[in-house]
Amino acid sequence: MSDTHALPKYVQISELLIRDIQAGRLVDGERLPPEREMAARLGISVGTLRKSLNELTAQGMLERVQGSGNYVRAKPGAQSVYAFFRVELIDGGGLPTAELLSVDRLIKPDGFPRFGTMPEGHRIRRLRRLNGVPAVLEEIWLDGGYVDRIDTVALRESLYLYYREALGLWITKAVDRLDLDTVPDWAPASFGLASGQPCMRATRVSYGPEGEAAEASWNWINTDVARYVARIT
Repeated sequence: MSDTHALPKYVQISELLIRDIQAGRLVDGERLPPEREMAARLGISVGTLRKSLNELTAQGMLERVQGSGNYVRAKPGAQSVYAFFRVELIDGGGLPTAELLSVDRLIKPDGFPRFGTMPEGHRIRRLRRLNGVPAVLEEIWLDGGYVDRIDTVALRESLYLYYREALGLWITKAVDRLDLDTVPDWAPASFGLASGQPCMRATRVSYGPEGEAAEASWNWINTDVARYVARIT
């Protein structure tokens, strides 16, 4: 996916830290490295890092102690762009990015739970990476009633953020069901599993604020590198 679709760098870093905290890779009370060292390790400027840390501080997930450093405050329910994204690297966390493969308006396929009111939908196929490692193959269908044609230039790596900003659609709930499937025939070689290989699949239905089913998706997970994780707090 081109950089035009990427979230701002400071958002990417704050999301990475949130996912690391939620996965337990950064634990409550842990002091983060000095800001200059941390910025150099992440390949960003100190100013960008501080903007990211301000986001976490505002959410109560970080305590900044003058003269001492930045301390993790683990907290459930953080306002994360990827709050609904349940796949993590095997050792936890991982920043999601997405490579857009195709966008088409088509008749909805058989096999999905019912969603939306239109016979057509927008099919979005993507390869999702975690910290640059291919992990999930996605086929997402948005009901055709929300927009006539999706502007691929305006798409975000976070589709739910794109829905909110471009379509005025807020996704408030999602229901996932896990089963075993095979890798589809359109999978790129970079996915790491060949077409026809057994693969874990999550079928998701996503709901808008009035309880309407707005979107459905199939998500094939390469369990050699990633896991589906649901935390109960």
